[in-house]
Amino acid sequence: MNPVQSIDFAIARSSHEEIGFLAQSRRCTNLWIVGFALIALMVKLAIAFNTFGTNDAVTFYIFGKALNENGLEWTYRHSISFNHPPLTAYYLRAIYQLAHQTFFRENGLTFPFLLRLPGIIADLITVVALCWMTGQDRQFRMPTWALALFVLSPVSIMVTGFHGNTDPVMVMFLVLASLFCLRGKSVWCGLFLALSCQIKIIPLLLLPIFFFFWVSRRHAASFSLPFVLVSLVLWAEPLLKFPALFLTNVLSYGSFWGIWGITYWLRLTNLAMFRMVTFYHFPPMQSFVATLLKLIIIAAVLMIAWRRRNLGERALLDSLAYAWIVFFVFAPGVCAQYMVWLAPFVLVLSPVFYGWLAASSSLFLFFFYNVTAGEFPWYGAASTDNLNTVWTPWSLWPWAVLIAGLIIFWKNARRRYPSLRLFSLDSLPVQP
Repeated sequence: MNPVQSIDFAIARSSHEEIGFLAQSRRCTNLWIVGFALIALMVKLAIAFNTFGTNDAVTFYIFGKALNENGLEWTYRHSISFNHPPLTAYYLRAIYQLAHQTFFRENGLTFPFLLRLPGIIADLITVVALCWMTGQDRQFRMPTWALALFVLSPVSIMVTGFHGNTDPVMVMFLVLASLFCLRGKSVWCGLFLALSCQIKIIPLLLLPIFFFFWVSRRHAASFSLPFVLVSLVLWAEPLLKFPALFLTNVLSYGSFWGIWGITYWLRLTNLAMFRMVTFYHFPPMQSFVATLLKLIIIAAVLMIAWRRRNLGERALLDSLAYAWIVFFVFAPGVCAQYMVWLAPFVLVLSPVFYGWLAASSSLFLFFFYNVTAGEFPWYGAASTDNLNTVWTPWSLWPWAVLIAGLIIFWKNARRRYPSLRLFSLDSLPVQP
C-alpha cells in the first residue's frame, strides 16, 4: 500500500469510526429518552387512576350513556356540544359499557381512567416515533434537553394524565402520518392522517400540506385513496343516515368565544356584541369575527401548503408547525387541552422556541387547573363562566409567545428567501 492509499484508508477508517460512534451515541440518547417516556407513562397512569379529571370526563360520560342508550344520531341531534367524529363516539360507548362491568368496577378501572388510557399510550408512541425520526437523519436531530423536556413536559402530564380527552391520540396519528412522509410511504401517510381526523376534525385543516407534498412527488393518488376510503368507511353511518347533523355538529364546530387571543381582547372591550362567552349560537358580530378568523387561518394554511410543497421532507414538518402557530394566533377559541396539538411539530421546528412555548403553556395550564380544581393537589376540576375570568388572563402568555414566534419565523424566512412576499402564489425555490 503506497502512502496515498494509506492516507485514504486512514481517513475512511476514521470517518467510519466517527459515524459508528455518533450512531451509538444517538442510540444511547434515544434509550434515555424512551426511559424518561416510560417514567412519564407511569406518572400519568398514577394520576389517571387516582383522580377524576375535568368536567370533560363528566361530559364524555354523558355522551357515552346517550350513545349506549339512544345511538349516534340521537346524540348528535340532542347534544349540540357533541362535536366528535364517529370513531370517538364508538370508543365512548365501549368504555361506558366496560366501566359498568363488575371486573372493571372492582379494580378501579373507571370511565375517567379508561377515557385517558389511550392518550397515555399514545404519548409513548409519539416519543418513540420522534426518537426514530431523530435517529434516521441528521437534519431532524434535536438536543437531548429538548427531547427530555418534551417527554417530561408539564403540559403533557397535565393534559394527558389529568384532563380527560382524546387530543393526545389525534396528535399521535398526526406524528405517524408525518413520519411516513419522511419515509416516502404515501399510503401509510394517508391512512394515519385519516385516523387522526377520526379522533378530532381539526387535522382536516392540515390536509392541504400533506396533499400538495405528495402532489409534488407524483404520489397524490396513493395518498388520497387510503385517506378517502378510511374516512368514508368510518364516517359511513352519519354520512349515509344523517349527513346534515354530522356536518352541523362536527364540521362546523367553532370552539369557545372569548377565552383566547383576539376574541378575549374583544371581550375585554365589554361591548355587548363581543361579551358573550359561548361555543354555539354566536351573536351576529361574534359570528362574523369568528368566521373571518377561520378564513384567515384556512387561507394561510393553503398558502403555506402550496408555496412550500417542493422544499423537501424537513420542510413538511416545518410547514405543519407554521400552520399550527398560525392557527393558535388567530383561532377564535382554544381550550386548555389543545396545547398538546402543536408541541411535537414546534419541537422539530425549533427546540429553543419549543422551550419557551412549553414554559408559557405550563404556566397557563397550571393556573387553569388550579383555579378550576379549587386547590392543589387536584382531584376534579370544573371550568365555569365565573371562573374563566380568573384563569383566562394566563392564556395570554402562550398566545404572546406564539405571536413572537410568528414574527421571528417570518423574518427568518425573508432573510432566507429575499424575494418572499406575504401575498404570492409563487412556490419557494429549492435551495441546495
